[in-house]
Amino acid sequence: MSFLLLLVAAVLSILGWINDNDALSTAGWVVWVIGILLLILRWRRNRRKFASVEHARAAAEAGDPRAMRALASIHKLGEDYAEAERLLRAAIVLGDVEAMWDMGRLVDLRDGLPEAEPWFRMAAEHGHFFAKRMFRAGHAFNMDGTSPL
Repeated sequence: MSFLLLLVAAVLSILGWINDNDALSTAGWVVWVIGILLLILRWRRNRRKFASVEHARAAAEAGDPRAMRALASIHKLGEDYAEAERLLRAAIVLGDVEAMWDMGRLVDLRDGLPEAEPWFRMAAEHGHFFAKRMFRAGHAFNMDGTSPL
Protein backbone atom coordinates (compact mmCIF):
# COMPACT_ATOMS: atom_id res chain seq x y z
CA MET A 1 0.00 0.00 0.00
CA SER A 2 2.69 2.48 0.99
CA PHE A 3 4.74 1.73 -2.12
CA LEU A 4 1.70 2.39 -4.28
CA LEU A 5 1.19 5.71 -2.49
CA LEU A 6 4.83 6.63 -3.11
CA LEU A 7 4.38 5.84 -6.80
CA VAL A 8 1.24 8.02 -6.93
CA ALA A 9 3.12 10.78 -5.09
CA ALA A 10 5.91 10.64 -7.64
CA VAL A 11 3.46 10.89 -10.54
CA LEU A 12 1.60 13.80 -8.91
CA SER A 13 4.86 15.61 -8.18
CA ILE A 14 6.14 15.18 -11.73
CA LEU A 15 2.81 16.27 -13.25
CA GLY A 16 2.67 19.27 -10.94
CA TRP A 17 6.20 20.27 -11.89
CA ILE A 18 5.66 19.76 -15.64
CA ASN A 19 2.32 21.61 -15.71
CA ASP A 20 3.39 24.24 -13.15
CA ASN A 21 0.29 23.30 -11.17
CA ASP A 22 0.49 24.12 -7.45
CA ALA A 23 -2.54 21.97 -6.60
CA LEU A 24 -0.92 18.83 -8.07
CA SER A 25 2.39 19.62 -6.36
CA THR A 26 0.64 20.08 -3.01
CA ALA A 27 -1.30 16.85 -3.48
CA GLY A 28 1.97 15.12 -4.35
CA TRP A 29 3.58 16.36 -1.12
CA VAL A 30 0.63 15.21 0.95
CA VAL A 31 0.71 11.74 -0.61
CA TRP A 32 4.53 11.59 -0.11
CA VAL A 33 4.09 12.30 3.60
CA ILE A 34 1.31 9.72 4.00
CA GLY A 35 3.31 7.07 2.13
CA ILE A 36 6.45 7.67 4.19
CA LEU A 37 4.47 7.62 7.43
CA LEU A 38 2.94 4.29 6.44
CA LEU A 39 6.41 2.90 5.70
CA ILE A 40 7.65 4.05 9.11
CA LEU A 41 4.64 2.53 10.87
CA ARG A 42 5.12 -0.78 9.07
CA TRP A 43 8.81 -0.80 9.96
CA ARG A 44 8.07 -0.09 13.63
CA ARG A 45 5.43 -2.81 13.76
CA ASN A 46 7.78 -5.41 12.26
CA ARG A 47 10.90 -4.28 14.10
CA ARG A 48 10.02 -5.82 17.44
CA LYS A 49 7.62 -8.63 16.91
CA PHE A 50 8.12 -10.11 20.36
CA ALA A 51 7.79 -7.93 23.44
CA SER A 52 9.59 -10.44 25.66
CA VAL A 53 11.25 -13.83 25.64
CA GLU A 54 8.03 -15.30 27.01
CA HIS A 55 6.10 -13.96 24.02
CA ALA A 56 8.71 -15.46 21.71
CA ARG A 57 8.46 -18.83 23.49
CA ALA A 58 4.67 -18.80 23.16
CA ALA A 59 4.95 -17.93 19.47
CA ALA A 60 7.55 -20.66 18.93
CA GLU A 61 5.32 -23.22 20.61
CA ALA A 62 2.52 -22.07 18.30
CA GLY A 63 4.78 -22.79 15.31
CA ASP A 64 6.19 -19.36 14.39
CA PRO A 65 9.57 -19.96 12.67
CA ARG A 66 10.69 -16.38 13.29
CA ALA A 67 10.21 -16.92 17.04
CA MET A 68 12.11 -20.19 16.82
CA ARG A 69 15.03 -18.40 15.16
CA ALA A 70 14.96 -15.64 17.76
CA LEU A 71 15.05 -18.15 20.61
CA ALA A 72 17.79 -20.13 18.84
CA SER A 73 19.89 -16.96 18.68
CA ILE A 74 19.44 -16.44 22.41
CA HIS A 75 20.50 -20.04 23.11
CA LYS A 76 23.43 -19.71 20.73
CA LEU A 77 24.65 -16.64 22.61
CA GLY A 78 24.37 -18.62 25.84
CA GLU A 79 26.37 -21.42 24.17
CA ASP A 80 23.46 -23.87 24.49
CA TYR A 81 24.05 -25.20 21.00
CA ALA A 82 21.88 -28.30 21.40
CA GLU A 83 18.74 -26.25 22.14
CA ALA A 84 19.60 -23.77 19.39
CA GLU A 85 19.94 -26.66 16.94
CA ARG A 86 16.61 -28.17 18.06
CA LEU A 87 14.80 -24.86 17.49
CA LEU A 88 16.45 -24.25 14.13
CA ARG A 89 15.62 -27.77 12.93
CA ALA A 90 11.98 -27.19 13.88
CA ALA A 91 11.96 -23.94 11.88
CA ILE A 92 13.64 -25.69 8.93
CA VAL A 93 10.90 -28.32 8.90
CA LEU A 94 8.46 -25.42 8.50
CA GLY A 95 10.45 -24.25 5.46
CA ASP A 96 12.17 -21.21 6.96
CA VAL A 97 15.10 -20.31 4.69
CA GLU A 98 16.70 -18.00 7.29
CA ALA A 99 16.73 -20.94 9.72
CA MET A 100 18.67 -22.96 7.12
CA TRP A 101 21.25 -20.17 6.94
CA ASP A 102 21.37 -19.85 10.74
CA MET A 103 21.81 -23.61 11.06
CA GLY A 104 24.78 -23.42 8.70
CA ARG A 105 26.27 -20.65 10.82
CA LEU A 106 25.69 -22.67 14.00
CA VAL A 107 27.31 -25.80 12.56
CA ASP A 108 30.18 -23.68 11.20
CA LEU A 109 30.73 -22.21 14.67
CA ARG A 110 30.54 -25.57 16.38
CA ASP A 111 32.09 -28.01 13.89
CA GLY A 112 33.74 -25.98 11.14
CA LEU A 113 32.89 -24.87 7.63
CA PRO A 114 33.06 -28.25 5.82
CA GLU A 115 30.35 -29.71 8.09
CA ALA A 116 28.17 -26.63 7.55
CA GLU A 117 28.19 -26.96 3.76
CA PRO A 118 24.95 -29.00 3.47
CA TRP A 119 23.03 -26.37 5.44
CA PHE A 120 24.42 -23.48 3.42
CA ARG A 121 23.69 -25.42 0.21
CA MET A 122 20.10 -26.02 1.34
CA ALA A 123 19.67 -22.31 2.07
CA ALA A 124 21.21 -21.39 -1.29
CA GLU A 125 18.96 -23.81 -3.16
CA HIS A 126 15.97 -22.15 -1.49
CA GLY A 127 17.12 -18.71 -2.65
CA HIS A 128 19.04 -17.28 0.32
CA PHE A 129 21.12 -14.44 -1.12
CA PHE A 130 24.22 -14.76 1.07
CA ALA A 131 24.24 -18.55 0.92
CA LYS A 132 24.18 -18.41 -2.89
CA ARG A 133 27.22 -16.14 -2.80
CA MET A 134 29.19 -18.82 -0.95
CA PHE A 135 28.86 -21.08 -4.01
CA ARG A 136 30.10 -18.57 -6.58
CA ALA A 137 33.42 -19.30 -8.24
CA GLY A 138 36.26 -18.34 -5.93
CA HIS A 139 34.14 -18.27 -2.77
CA ALA A 140 34.05 -20.53 0.30
CA PHE A 141 32.48 -23.66 -1.24
CA ASN A 142 33.60 -23.16 -4.83
CA MET A 143 37.21 -22.03 -4.65
CA ASP A 144 38.24 -23.64 -7.94
CA GLY A 145 35.00 -22.82 -9.76
CA THR A 146 33.98 -26.45 -10.35
CA SER A 147 31.30 -26.84 -7.69
CA PRO A 148 28.39 -24.52 -8.51
CA LEU A 149 24.92 -24.96 -7.14
